[in-house]
Amino acid sequence: MKESARIDKWLWAARIYKTRSIAADACKNGRVTVGGISRKPSFIIKRGDVVSVKKAPITYSFEVLDCIEQRVGAKMLFAVYKNVTDPRQYELLEMSRISGFVDRARGTGRPTKKERRALDAFIDPALFGFDDDDDIE
Repeated sequence: MKESARIDKWLWAARIYKTRSIAADACKNGRVTVGGISRKPSFIIKRGDVVSVKKAPITYSFEVLDCIEQRVGAKMLFAVYKNVTDPRQYELLEMSRISGFVDRARGTGRPTKKERRALDAFIDPALFGFDDDDDIE
């Protein structure tokens, strides 16, 4: 067991990102934090560090149990990290999944202009009683 590893290699080896270059890009773009601070791909992580990864629409958090740089099988991941993501984040994921879902019969094709307007009227927030002018006090 190694004591430390580069964060981009660890993210790839732990199967959080599909390729190492995607993991490095995520680090460069500020989507990976350690201890609440955005880190570069060359940052060295140690056992016990909490790595947060922003993948829209939620932020996953992982506690590092083993510092690996070689990819392991999916069945071995329980020894590499512990998922410490807040359960409320998963609720956000489910809500976004449901809210973006519009059921459409298979094979009906693209909606016509009339159907699209009816759908927009149905989804319009004003119909649900949400108004930006309302004062909440």
